[in-house]
Amino acid sequence: MDLFDYMNKQNKEKLEPLAERMRPETLDEFVGQEHLVRKGKMLYRAIITDNLTSVILYGPPGTGKTTLAKIIANTTKSEFMQINAVTSNLSEIKAAIETADKNQKMYNKKTILFIDEIHRFNKLQQDALLPFVEKGIVVLIGATTENPYFEVNKALLSRSLIFELKQIEPVDVYKVLKKALNSEKGYKNYTIEVTDDVLWFFANNSGGDVRRALNALEMAVMTSSKVGEKIVITLEDASECMQKPPINYDKNGDNHYDVISAFIKSMRGSDPDAAVYYLARMIESGEDPMFIARRIVICASEDVGNADPMALNVAVSAAKAVEFIGLPEARIILSQAAIYVACAPKSNASYFAIDDAIEDVRKNPNIEVPGYLRDTHYSGARKLQRGLGYKYPHNFENNFVYQEYLPEKIRGRKYYNPTNNGYEVKISERLKRLWKG
Repeated sequence: MDLFDYMNKQNKEKLEPLAERMRPETLDEFVGQEHLVRKGKMLYRAIITDNLTSVILYGPPGTGKTTLAKIIANTTKSEFMQINAVTSNLSEIKAAIETADKNQKMYNKKTILFIDEIHRFNKLQQDALLPFVEKGIVVLIGATTENPYFEVNKALLSRSLIFELKQIEPVDVYKVLKKALNSEKGYKNYTIEVTDDVLWFFANNSGGDVRRALNALEMAVMTSSKVGEKIVITLEDASECMQKPPINYDKNGDNHYDVISAFIKSMRGSDPDAAVYYLARMIESGEDPMFIARRIVICASEDVGNADPMALNVAVSAAKAVEFIGLPEARIILSQAAIYVACAPKSNASYFAIDDAIEDVRKNPNIEVPGYLRDTHYSGARKLQRGLGYKYPHNFENNFVYQEYLPEKIRGRKYYNPTNNGYEVKISERLKRLWKG
C-alpha cells in the first residue's frame, strides 16, 4: 500500500461510523444468528463452499442482513454487484443484468446480485428480475425488513431460500461493544473508562439492533466528559445517547399482524396480563383504537359466545365509548374490555354452529321451508296452505311445544352444541329438558 492509499484508508476510517468500521468481514467474526450461520448449518456451508443459490434474508434492522451479504462478497469467487431498492430504478436493474449476462457468456462467471431493501421494489421491478434469476444469470440475495411473503413476488420467492434473522441477543450485542472498545477499527487507541453496567445498558436497550448499540456507544465517546485524555462514560451519559427504541410495528407489515394475532390469542387463552401487554404495544405504536375495539368485539362473540353473553355487551359498549372518548382515555376502556373478554369462560359453539349451517346451505341452497313455518302475513296465504299446522309456543305450558323446525331433508341435524363452560351449562340443561321428547 503506497502513502496515498494509506492516507485514503485513514481518512475513510475517520469518516465512517463506528458501526460500519466494526462490520464483520468473515463468518468467524459474525456474531449472532447461530440458527443460520453456525458451523454445519446450510447457509454457513453454502457461503463457505461458494455454492450459494438465490436467497432472501429477512429480519429486523441491525440483525446482520447487509453484513452477511458483504461477507458473501468477500468469500465468493463470483462477481458481486450491489444495488439499493430505495435509490435504484429499472434502468439500473437492466444494466446489472446486462453485466451479469456478459460475465456468464464471455467469462463463464457467475454473478451475485445483492438488492438491499428488496421490498421497496415495485411489481414491475421485481418481475424484471425473474427470468434472469430463473435462468441462473444472477444469483439473487435480497435483504428485507418486511415479511417477504407479503412484499416479494411469489415467483421470486419460489426460486429463493428464505432465511429469517432474529433480533440479536443482549449478550451478543455486549460482545460486539467490548470488541469495539478493544479493536484497532474501534477505540483501542483511546483511553475510555466505561463500566460493564454501561455496556449492558446499551446491550439491553438496543432492541436487538447491533447498529443502534454501536451508534449509541460512538455518540457517548464523542460527547462524554474528559478527565485529562481519558473519556469517562457514565450511566447517565449512556441513557442520553441511547434514545427510546422505535417499536417494530408497521401497520401494513407482518409485525402488525403478529401483535394483533398474539393479542387475540391471549384473550382466547384467558391470559389477561398478556392481552394487556399486546394491547399496550398496539397503543404505543399508534394503532387505530377502533381497529383494536373491533377485534375485541369479534373475540367476545367468536371465543366467549354464550358462555358469558355479557362479554359481547361489554365489548360493544367499549367500542362505542372508544369512538366518542378517543385516546388517551380510550386506553382504559380498551383495557377493561380486553381483560373482561380474557377472563370470561370460553365457548366457540356459536362460531361452529353458523359455519356448519352455512356449509349445509351451500351444499343444498334451496331446501324448502316446511309449509307450517312459512309466512302468513299476506292475502292468499291460507289458500296456499301457508302456516297450516303451526303450533304457537305461547299457547302452551312453559311457552314451549315440541315441533320440527328444520326442513325434512336435514331433520335431526345439530349445529349448536353448548359447552360445559359458564352460562352455556344452563343453556345446555334447558335445551335437554325441553327437547327430551
